[in-house]
Amino acid sequence: MRKNDALYRMIVTAVLLAVGLLLPFLTGQIQTIGKLISPLHIPVLIGGLTCGWLWGGVLGAVLPLLRMVIFGMPALPMALPMTFELCAYGALTGILYPLLCRVLRGRRFPAMMCALASAMLGGRIVGGIAKALLLAGGAISGAPMTFEAFIASYFVDTAVGAVIHLIVVPVVVAALEKAKLSPVGKTLAA
Repeated sequence: MRKNDALYRMIVTAVLLAVGLLLPFLTGQIQTIGKLISPLHIPVLIGGLTCGWLWGGVLGAVLPLLRMVIFGMPALPMALPMTFELCAYGALTGILYPLLCRVLRGRRFPAMMCALASAMLGGRIVGGIAKALLLAGGAISGAPMTFEAFIASYFVDTAVGAVIHLIVVPVVVAALEKAKLSPVGKTLAA
């Protein structure tokens, strides 16, 4: 990787971090709406697809913690498992998208959709495991994590957000790739 490419990925990640810090204000900081839409997930998924697994993972790990420190949301108990979940989102999209592009012989849209769906599934599993371990270890308080609570919290309650992500994220990433502003997109085109 060239020095300029790494700097460019860092700049794009910083812009996505700023977007992630501000995007939840569109939901009015209302926790119920925020959980329904999951606005923090959008820039992390975009980051993984456009900047690769490393920068996507770093963005996912930093965003919820930084937002908690600056704005107090997400609240401390939820910020910890969300950090693991979003880190997995960024890393998995960054790993899977180029891999699936090669497997699908350059067909970017199907590769992007498969990478997104797989990363969203994997990230939710990682988030659930992190929450269960943090609850069991006493790092966060709350009711024990049952399988039913895991399914409800990470899949049922977030289904609307997942659909929104599957619509918004590919549109943004395709626009960035078309404008030649996606480092990963440039690599795939070469």
